[in-house]
Amino acid sequence: MTIQRLFSTSLIGMLCIITFNVYAYTPKAEKVIDNVYAIIGPIDQRSKENDGLNNNLGFIITNEGVILVDSGASNIGAQRIEVAIRKITDKPVKWVVNTGSQDHRWLGNDYFASKGAEIIALQRTAETQSQYAEQQLTSLIRFLGDRLQGTRALPATKKISDNNVMLKLGDETLVLRYTDTHYPGDAWIWLPKHKVMFTGDLVYVDRVFAVLPWSSVVNGQKAFMAMEKLQPVYIVPGHGRVCDLQTARKDSGDYYDFLVNTIGKAAQEMESMDEVMNRYSTLPQFEHLKHFNSMHRTNMNRTFLEFERM
Repeated sequence: MTIQRLFSTSLIGMLCIITFNVYAYTPKAEKVIDNVYAIIGPIDQRSKENDGLNNNLGFIITNEGVILVDSGASNIGAQRIEVAIRKITDKPVKWVVNTGSQDHRWLGNDYFASKGAEIIALQRTAETQSQYAEQQLTSLIRFLGDRLQGTRALPATKKISDNNVMLKLGDETLVLRYTDTHYPGDAWIWLPKHKVMFTGDLVYVDRVFAVLPWSSVVNGQKAFMAMEKLQPVYIVPGHGRVCDLQTARKDSGDYYDFLVNTIGKAAQEMESMDEVMNRYSTLPQFEHLKHFNSMHRTNMNRTFLEFERM
């Protein structure tokens, strides 16, 4: 499946591809610890200026090559990620491991596959990638326009049937575990040797997470508590800066608890949705999070509906 057919070839489009370095956001590798790096995206909406890279990615350098955590939202975005990696190491990207099926976590797969990388995900993640591919490509045109030129949707080709699996490349071991929280097919990557957690969209810091129509705050609360038991020292969240467990708890864990234990309980007790949402429309402990004011009521509404479906 390709976005190519949605554009006519133009000189302007070709120039945009060639000169992607003029745009405002430049992906940059940030060392987390040892040979583990994060690429921190802006916490605003997808745009031409950021090539849809408004999420966090990362990579691990092994003695056999690079493991890339997620691949970006487009062919051009993937090229820009590769440039960031090349500033740190000249080792090839051997694996791309997708933590999710939302557009900016996997639509760069095809670019890295063309360079010889193996594309890996849980089977449920790959299935959701296939299911949403066409819809995501069409939606991204609104944000990226001709910057989406050349992007082909390639779901993960190595599909892992287990929901919790240990993978090893060279001298590095990672654990890929299903969370199914923000987007169907979500997973995290745990690096036990380094005590580093790439949470995918389980954790947001600095901005509030969105409860989508297909999200599950119940799954989110359970997965967050499971993560806490591992006691990660460094957390690379789905969005926001690299942080510690205390910060992740304050910005995401406590919000899961509020939605499940307060809004969910109110739904189970058949309280009025409007009255509940008005009662909790202001929450000073979360108002420091970007987009809170515009998203909080929707988050409560969708939490209420999740519990009504139970």
